[in-house]
Order: sequence, then C-alpha cells, then structure tokens
Amino acid sequence: MVGQAGITDAVGLTAAEATELRARFGPNEVPPPPRPRVYRRVAGQLRDPLILLLLAAMAVTIALRDLTDTIVIGLVIVLNTTVGVVQEVRADRAVAALRRMAAPTARVLRDGRTGLLPAAEVVPGDVVTLAGGDVVPADATIATADRLRVDEAALTGESVPVAREAGEAVLAGTVVVSGTARGVVTRIGGDSALGRIAALVSGQPRRRTPLQQKLAGLGRVLGAACVALSVLVMLAGLLRGLPAEEMVLTAVSLTVAAVPESLPAVVTVALALGAYRMAQRHAVVRHLPAVETLGSVTLVATDKTGTLTEGRMSCARVVLPGAVLALSGTGYEPAGGSSTVEGRVDRREIDRLAADLVLCNDADLAAPTPDRPDWAAVGDPMEAALVAAAGRLGTFAEATRRRYPRVGAIGFETTRRRMTTLHRAPQGGYLVVSKGAPEVLLPQGGPLRDAADRLSRDGYRVLAVADAHHDAPPDRSEWEDALRPRGVVALTDPVRPGIPALLRRFAAAGISLAMVTGDHAATATAVARRVGIPDDAVHARILPAAKMELVAGWQSRGDVVAMTGDGVNDAPALRRADIGVAMGRGGTEVARQAADLVLADDELATVGAAVEEGRRIYANIRRFLWYALSGGLAEVLVMLFGPLLGMAVPLLPAQILWINMLTHGLPGVALGAEPPDRSVLDDPPRPPGEAILGAGLSRRLLTTGALITAVTLGVGWWAAYTGRPWQSMVFLTLGFAQLGMALAVRARPASGTRPNRALYAAVASSALLQLAAVTVPGLRDLLGTRPVGAVDLVVCLAVAAVPGLAVAFARRLAAD
Repeated sequence: MVGQAGITDAVGLTAAEATELRARFGPNEVPPPPRPRVYRRVAGQLRDPLILLLLAAMAVTIALRDLTDTIVIGLVIVLNTTVGVVQEVRADRAVAALRRMAAPTARVLRDGRTGLLPAAEVVPGDVVTLAGGDVVPADATIATADRLRVDEAALTGESVPVAREAGEAVLAGTVVVSGTARGVVTRIGGDSALGRIAALVSGQPRRRTPLQQKLAGLGRVLGAACVALSVLVMLAGLLRGLPAEEMVLTAVSLTVAAVPESLPAVVTVALALGAYRMAQRHAVVRHLPAVETLGSVTLVATDKTGTLTEGRMSCARVVLPGAVLALSGTGYEPAGGSSTVEGRVDRREIDRLAADLVLCNDADLAAPTPDRPDWAAVGDPMEAALVAAAGRLGTFAEATRRRYPRVGAIGFETTRRRMTTLHRAPQGGYLVVSKGAPEVLLPQGGPLRDAADRLSRDGYRVLAVADAHHDAPPDRSEWEDALRPRGVVALTDPVRPGIPALLRRFAAAGISLAMVTGDHAATATAVARRVGIPDDAVHARILPAAKMELVAGWQSRGDVVAMTGDGVNDAPALRRADIGVAMGRGGTEVARQAADLVLADDELATVGAAVEEGRRIYANIRRFLWYALSGGLAEVLVMLFGPLLGMAVPLLPAQILWINMLTHGLPGVALGAEPPDRSVLDDPPRPPGEAILGAGLSRRLLTTGALITAVTLGVGWWAAYTGRPWQSMVFLTLGFAQLGMALAVRARPASGTRPNRALYAAVASSALLQLAAVTVPGLRDLLGTRPVGAVDLVVCLAVAAVPGLAVAFARRLAAD
C-alpha cells in the first residue's frame, strides 16, 4: 500500500522499482482456487456411506474367494466413481471456457512513458491511466479525473454508474464507463477489494447438499439393518446345523442383496442425465448433487442487477409540459415507439426534447455485428439509453449532431449535478442544452418537478432537460442562465423478459423468493413491485458479509436456499447457500468459482427448469428405493421364513446374487431416467427435514416387500408339497415379482410425454436372463437351478405378477 504522497506526485515508477515491488507483493492476481487432484476427487466419491458398506462387503467376498459377488460390487463402485469424477472434470473445464480476465491489460506510467502492460504486472505505487471501457486493474486513488464515471455493479450491486473525483478511490474489477482519470495503485491481488471478497468465498466450506445428507443417513441405517438381518439368517442356519462357510457366504450375499448397491450408480446416472439436460439449456453443473438440490429449494434469494433486470439502463417515461409518453423498445436499439399515457402531444416539443437528449450527451450506439448480435452502448450506459430514447422518439443522433455542432461543454460534476453543452444552431445563433438533477434544473412546485418527484419515488432514475437559444455566443458564465425546462426522462434497468411469469411459476411450486441487492431501497422496491415480489422480501443496500448472514438466517429456520448472482459481491453468499447459481456470460469469475450451477446464457428461467429437473431426479431416486428396498427386504424375509415352511435353504448364494444383479442392474438404473410425474411442479417443496423414505414411502416399501415375500413363499410351499423343483420356482417367482414392481412404480407422465423405453427394454432383457437361468445348461450348473416345466413356469409368472398389479391398482385409486 502506498501513502497519500503518491497521489500528488503521480510520476510513475521506474522499471527497477516495479521489479522490486513485484518481488515483494507478488502478481496482481486474485489467487485461483486450487484444482483438486484426481485421487482427491476419487476419494471424495468413495466417502459415500453406501460405497463404504459395499467396500466392506467386497473385502469379505474376496476373503471368501467369491469371484462373482466381488466383480458385481466392484463394477458398481467403479461406475459410480468414474461418472462422478468425469462430471466434475467436465464442469471445471466448461467453467474455465467461460472465464475471461477481469482486466487483461493496463496503461501504466513507467520510466516516464505510458505503456500497455499485462494487468498481472501492476504493482502498488504504479500510476495507471483509465478511460471509457477500461476495467480497473487494481485498487487505486485518483490523482486527476475528467468527468469520470465508474460502473461498480460487480462489487456493490449499484446499477447506476457513480462519479469519481480526485482523492477518491476506484476499486479493482469495476468498469470505467465515461471520462478519463489517472490514479496511483494502492492495493493489488488478494489485498484489493476484489481479492478480499474472494477470500471470503474461499473461507466458506461447500455445504453438503440435502440429498447427500439424507443418503448418508439412509446408508448408515440400511447398513446396520442389513448386517443385523444377515447375521440373524446366518445364526438361524448355524443352529440348524448348516456349514459355517456356506452360511457366512449366504449372509454376505444377503447383505449385498438387501443393500441397494445400485443406489450410488442410480443417483449418479440420474444426476449426470440431469446435468446433460441442463447443459442443453445452457447451464453448466459444477457439482452433480446441485441439480437435485434445486428440486428441494424452498427459497430463492436473487440479486437484482443483471439477474432480475437486464443490467442496462433504458428510458421508460418521457414527461413533457403537456403530456406523458411511454417508450417501448429492446436494449439499446434506437428503434421502437412511443405511446401517450396522458395529455396531448405536441410534436415540436417531442422533437425539441429528443434533440436535446442527443446533443447534451457524450455517448453513442454501436450497431450489431456478426460477433455481437445486439446494439451496444459506447460510453456511459445511461447516456446511451438517452440516445436510444431519442431514436424511439424519431430523432437520430448522427444527423442531429451534424445540424447542431458542439462548440463548448461543461462536464458533469457531482457538486453541480448537471452537464451543459453549447451548439451552433442551423438557423443561426447558439443553443445551450443542460441535463441533470430535477432539483437543479426545475423550479420547485412546477408540474415537471412534481412529475419528477413522483417518478423518483417509484424507483426511476430521473433527469431533467432544459435549453436556451442565444443570438450571439454567450459568455461561459451565462450558459446556464434563463434556461427553459423541456421535459423529464425516467430511466430504469428493465426487468428481464419472462421474469414475472417465472416468479408465478415459483409461487405455484411453493417456492418463496427474496431480492438481495446492494442497490437503493427505492430502486429495489420498484423492481420488486414490477415483477411481483412483496416489499417485505426486498433486502436493499446489503453488503457482502450481510448477504451471508441473511442466507445463514434462512437456513437456520429450515429453508433450503438457492442464491443467484453475478457480481463479486454475490460470491460469498453463493458459497454459503445450499446451492449457488452464477451468471456465466455477464458474471464475474469469482462468482462462477463460488457457484454450483453456472447459467451460460444468464437466463434466470433456467433455474425454473432446474427446479423441475431436480424434483424429477429426487422422485426417481425415491422410486428406485421403493423398488430396490422392497425387493431386498423380500429376499431377506424369504431366507428367514422359508425354513419355517420346510424349505431348508430357499435360495443358494449364487441365486441371490443373480436375482440381485438382474433386478438392481439395468432396471434400477433405467428407473433413474423416468420422465417427471404430471404433478412435479404442482406440489409444494418437500419439508427440508423430511427423511428420504418419508411421506409414506417406508410404509409402501414394507407393504410391497411383504407382498413379494408372500407370493414367493406361497409358490415355494406349493411346489415343495407337490414334488416340483421348489427352489428353482422360488428363484423364478422372486425375480419376476421384482421385475414386475419396476413397471408398477414407474412415473405417470403428462400426455404427450415420451415414455421411458429404456425401462421396458431393461425389464424385458432381465426377464429373459432370469428365464435363461433355468433353461440354459451352463447357467443352471453355475446357479444350481433345475429345469422348470411350461405349466410351472406359467404359474410362477402369473403369481409373480400379483404384487405389481396390486401396487399399480392402488396407485391409480390414489390418483383418482
């Protein structure tokens, strides 16, 4: 940091001094986040409780030399880990592709000469020159300034550029929109305002998502329950005098069967498919669980500037002495139209005001190019909005400025709160035009002043315009005397198209929304009312640390919070929230690194689509748990109660593993890709504290498991009583009954939605393999099954269909 003496000297450093300072302070860069090594990514995936349980089970199967079970468990672990790591790497690469340097170059005074240097080489004490369009490379104190205005939205959330004068500070990452300045660098890199906010982000650990927390709890419960039941089966077999090694292998097989070992794969594949669908909608998922988390969100905390609004100024109202006009148009395009809101329009008054708007103005408009499809501002965005407004009123800048060439100007200053220009008039004489604060240019109590006050209270940025004609060139001290008010213009940051409809969609889905912004309270409230946000949900003039406190407060009362934003000032809250959503195109790099989801097209509507995607994924995970846990429970109960009905060993370990592989494999994964239910956005968000098996799911899976157990044991008892191959018939019935359940629990999509053909294919192929287990000699030898006659096969199929039909019928009754 340099002292104030450097401000007045402003002579720059020598190359030798700069080298010494760079060695002392380091490069002018915000420290990038460390890239996790591959082994750390893998370790993170393997910390899942269910994966840990599977690793323990695989260790037992290795010790028992059970190659089949070892391979099955190993494949599931490898699949889950690979998909998770690949998605994380892809997301990091996608975010890196969105990255752009905050200030790639800087004009720096070194050795008495001004040259262009990489921003990373700027050091404290450097004298930098700033002009319109420049990104400030480091924190600096202004030495000299000429009409300098700076856009600080990325740091403060303030949507309107602010004036800066000599002796004041400009901050790294802000953008010069007009004027010029020379300043002395005071802080760089991590010590700058940009760097200090980045440090807040790095100090915030990434929160575990609700899904991760619930699956971790479920994994612990399932692990304990499955081990306990398997030990019970093993002890029962030992008491009946069965070999110890056989019963240990049976217990391990039952543990694997009861644990939904496909759950990590199903979750990962479902999330990856969700991430793929989100990528097609221009959203980059940086962490897979983030997709599901949006489905459990109860509150969306959104920034205003650039998120709810377009992040650019636009003229909405024009007030003339006898009329009020509303303007329409898109962006900075000088085309659109006007309509009379009240009063009678005088065309001459409109033309006069429109001409003044482009004459007392230093900005211009850039037409679209192949690389930039929209009209753009050249200079101060507020002044560019006035040029666009003049075009919508039928007056175009280039022709008007040729007719009224400028011969003098007094720039805008915060003390004067106005800008004044002098022009040579085409009919002879001179025209003085002034624009500025209404309280400076308009008389108190006049109709134009009253209109300006009303518009200000409504949250508009209001400017007054006045002019005067002189026959001879007036003295500079007389330019602003005897000015005649011409009108008032009201500017605003327009609401993004579709935002009101999106908020209604959130409301229908039971999601509340809060605005958190650093902007003025009046401006924030006005935007909130236009989009439909209640006043009590507006939090204005909020600093970065306070944003984190707000998020923490919402979380403490049980809300699952999604925070959206694009500025550096949003980054700490993005990290603190349950899910952070950053703008990829117009947002800052710090915000993107802090977020879980990056919207490449900067459209908040993508968040609405992600809510639906997240609920779909969560519903499919619960659907799989219903299917897999009921089947696993049935396998344990068959092994536990079968001996009571005369079946000493209802199933061999190899047969248990075969059923488990077929039912939990392709059909289970296919359930993760089911389309959304018709009611996915009609229901309120699930309570944040609700267990993943809550809302009646545990009762349903217990009932379903009992049904499958009953029909399976019924077939086995009948087959044993009549001298049929009862063990093979138990094997067939149990497998087919579980496959029938996969079809019974599938989604009920809206009409016109394409069904999940992969599920039908998975069930059909698994059913054929189950049938092959009793018909193909090699498989019969491997699994210990016997041939089953045609009549017996029909009996197995018919009885196995009962649980699925009963569940499907019950679901239809509940839906009706």
